[in-house]
Amino acid sequence: MPLERRLSRTMFDPAEVVELRQLCLTPGKLYPPGTYIAGDLPDIAYEMGLVERLPPVRGRSEEHPPTDPAATP
Repeated sequence: MPLERRLSRTMFDPAEVVELRQLCLTPGKLYPPGTYIAGDLPDIAYEMGLVERLPPVRGRSEEHPPTDPAATP
């Protein structure tokens, strides 16, 4: 009998950016795979084990401020 991976929404901070690994269908909306704010995903995505934390950022990206393409002349 395979082990079932069940997670809970409470394992994640509501403002944390997480990865949805597979398509998640709900009666009202379709969630394609990608990155989301944890609070925006439905409970079923967590219960089915479709959500994972993003890996930590490597390097010194904190030293480089984000660039705004609209601000460049």
